[in-house]
Amino acid sequence: MNTSIPSRPTHDLTVEQERWNAWVRSTSDLLGIDPAVVDISAIHDLTRTIARELDRPLAPVSSFMLGVAIGARGADADPAALTALIESTVHSDLHQR
Repeated sequence: MNTSIPSRPTHDLTVEQERWNAWVRSTSDLLGIDPAVVDISAIHDLTRTIARELDRPLAPVSSFMLGVAIGARGADADPAALTALIESTVHSDLHQR
């Protein structure tokens, strides 16, 4: 009797990330934005924080709001600072009013 756990298919994150980057580049071209400003890891971190610590349906809303804030500030935008500002609301009472 074989009691070993069946192996799970391997997940090649490098291939997946290349597919994501290709999509970001082509979609950025369509939108007329610089793909270099699209930080997939930072966006995933933000949406993960919002989903886990606030509410899952607000995760995509948080990334949309980040994009609007960056667009509104133009060249003066600091994505990291704006992300931190959004994340700071998770533990505040702002969303409980």
